[in-house]
Amino acid sequence: MTGLLVIMGSGETAPTMVKPHREIFERCGERPAVLLDTPYGFQENADDISSRALQYFADSTGRRVSVVNWRTTPPPGLDRERALAELRSAGWLFAGPGSPTYALRQWTDTEIPAVLQEALSRDAVVLFASAAALTLSSHTIPVYEIYKVGADPAWAPGLDLVRPLTGLPAVIIPHYDNAEGGHHDTRFCYLGERRLRMLEPELPDDSFILGVDEHTAAVFDPAAATVRVLGNGGLTLRRAGESRWWPSGTLLPFTAFTGSDAAHAPAPPSPAPPAPQPDLPATSLGAETLSATTRFDACYEARDVDGCVAAALDLEQAMHDWIADTDVSDEREQARSALRNMLVRLGSLAGTERLAPLIKALVELRTSAREAKDWALSDALRDAMQAAGVSVQDTPAGPVVTY
Repeated sequence: MTGLLVIMGSGETAPTMVKPHREIFERCGERPAVLLDTPYGFQENADDISSRALQYFADSTGRRVSVVNWRTTPPPGLDRERALAELRSAGWLFAGPGSPTYALRQWTDTEIPAVLQEALSRDAVVLFASAAALTLSSHTIPVYEIYKVGADPAWAPGLDLVRPLTGLPAVIIPHYDNAEGGHHDTRFCYLGERRLRMLEPELPDDSFILGVDEHTAAVFDPAAATVRVLGNGGLTLRRAGESRWWPSGTLLPFTAFTGSDAAHAPAPPSPAPPAPQPDLPATSLGAETLSATTRFDACYEARDVDGCVAAALDLEQAMHDWIADTDVSDEREQARSALRNMLVRLGSLAGTERLAPLIKALVELRTSAREAKDWALSDALRDAMQAAGVSVQDTPAGPVVTY
């Protein structure tokens, strides 16, 4: 039996992926689970990212995950051997957000590629998401350099593990259906159609692109030669500009990507969106913020205090649900700003005494933020409550609230 290679397009520490994580952990049994911290090792808040991720897995799956420190390549010696030993004993190896090219500089020409291959040979799970997922193929998108810095579109060499692990000459692109750009195209891991069309002809003739949508997992089982799609989105096969899309819940044989049917796959205008699935959580804190704000505004115009409080409580719950998410975006700031605005307007509409249920929830959220070392959120919640006329003072016995 061989292990599983799991690739997540995004949302690796979001509420949307709790169910897939639980299912995948069942495959691992009680074997150790480790987080490899390399992709975000260059960030000043790397410790906080690790802490939030560990808390997420503990809260959402009940599993204890330990961190293997490989932020920079350790020199030969005891620390390096300890890190490798921990990786080699794990039944679940995870890496996620950050920079793919930074991670590649720390992993290339080290033991890491062989460790990942060995993991599958001993029936472990290798789960790489977002930036880490980009490193696995023969060709990697240097997303920071292209999207943030403005470098000319060009592939970077990857670890080239997908083909030996699965037999598929696939180039993995996470964040495939990204829509953060609004009016400008940020699909295909922020490349957009124009830049992806520039890069695609540079791939080897037998290669193809496999795009994993956001908040979606592609579970590759080399022993069964199948891939299963889980989560909110789908999986796209793209070859020479033509695409074929499969939704969540699909179980595909590897021949779906390499057989004659795949070679002549029709090309829809863009990968088809998944059908509405009301039982699935929203795919971003931004979407939850927009929904809560829209309802709050309607209730405020109607002078419906209870409705306003309910909308604000829903936003508070969304912020709590997404507190462990390690994705880097401005959605947290948007949510904090929206909640502050709600509190200020509610204070003038209803008086602070009627806000007691909301204030209680916000104090609890602030405590969770402090435990997660999210100081920005903690401070923002305190400031928002002060703006509504509510003082929060931290004491050894806990926070004291004064109206």
